[in-house]
Amino acid sequence: MIEIPESAIEERFLAATGPGGQNVNKVATACQLRVDVFALGLHPETYRRLKLLAGSRLTAAGVLVLTARRYRTQEQNRADARERLAELLTGAEKRDARRVKTKPSRAAKARRVDAKKGRAVVKAGRGRVAVE
Repeated sequence: MIEIPESAIEERFLAATGPGGQNVNKVATACQLRVDVFALGLHPETYRRLKLLAGSRLTAAGVLVLTARRYRTQEQNRADARERLAELLTGAEKRDARRVKTKPSRAAKARRVDAKKGRAVVKAGRGRVAVE
């Protein structure tokens, strides 16, 4: 698990959209989490995978921007944003399974060629019937 220093995280609270009635217009409940990815000291491969997972949420300056507005309270949105950050970093840490190269056996190649020849015979018999 990647340790996230508090100095790398910046939180802003914005006016959210969606349900909430008049409360939406008065209270800034949506949480925007900005994380300096370079301050996390990630392994280059982990950083590469994070770039792929984050997509447009990662700026050119290396700042990951997550906006949480699912809930009606600041605390719940703050927790949601941090949880999503943890999931994103955990996903970036997972290494892809190494592919084991396989090669078809000689018998498998022979079966494939025999099957192709069989199909060719079937298709050759589909032509016009010659009337003599």
